[in-house]
Amino acid sequence: MRNAPYIKRRLLIVAVFAFPTFAFTNGCKSTAPPSATVGETAPDDATLAIRVKQALAQDPGLRPLPISVATYRGAVQLSGYVDSEAQIQKALAVTRGVSGVQSVGNDLHLRQQ
Repeated sequence: MRNAPYIKRRLLIVAVFAFPTFAFTNGCKSTAPPSATVGETAPDDATLAIRVKQALAQDPGLRPLPISVATYRGAVQLSGYVDSEAQIQKALAVTRGVSGVQSVGNDLHLRQQ
């Protein structure tokens, strides 16, 4: 068994290089995305946009208006043209009333008469 010290040295060298590899790749695992506050589920943006559009369509004064809805992480952006300042305020109020809306951006403009 003249090769025993040689084999032990080889295994030691392999172990020295293998251990850091496993240690560093363990740190590369992905983490779960941040969750919503306790007791509240964060809907995805597409679902939230659909719920906002449905809420706007249920209001008879807002239904015929061309209002676009964009969402990103609970922030809703309304854009389009309306006939009066009261319709802008109503659209903002309806949007704020939808569950899951964190903030509302206003890019609604008055139509030129």
